[in-house]
Amino acid sequence: MRPNAAYWIEKLNLTQHVEGGAFREVYRSSLTLSRQSLPVFFQGDRNAATSIYFLLEKGEFSAFHRIASDECWHFYFGDPLLIYEIGHTGGLTVHRLGNDPEKGAAFHAMIRAGSWFASVPAEESEYALAGCTVSPGFDFAEFELADRETLAQQYPEHGELIRKLTR
Repeated sequence: MRPNAAYWIEKLNLTQHVEGGAFREVYRSSLTLSRQSLPVFFQGDRNAATSIYFLLEKGEFSAFHRIASDECWHFYFGDPLLIYEIGHTGGLTVHRLGNDPEKGAAFHAMIRAGSWFASVPAEESEYALAGCTVSPGFDFAEFELADRETLAQQYPEHGELIRKLTR
């Protein structure tokens, strides 16, 4: 029998995430990168990398947000997850994270530093269990949750999607 989302939330000790879904940090590199060695938009020293478990259930979404680092998503278990990425020039990329390449899914997806991105289980999905690795490591100092109206005005061609995936 296939485990449900509640099983993974309990077994992996996941808690609610500010952007939506459930998560737990599982790795934070002991190697520290100095502020002076990083691009200007980093506000301080950073761990070289961080990693989390992340789970979204049907009916949930991870709201549009951006960070200063690249973020690599990894598929672990469950059903396909759609990750919407709005790049610096306004182009929209839809990444399908999952384990069925015949349906256009991939085991990993890269989100470029500074891109706006949001995620939601695909229409046929009950839940998706993924991981996210961030380098330089994640820090809330560079986390920005999108303002619905500001982002929709900036990218009007994606306004409907932005309104659907913001709070």
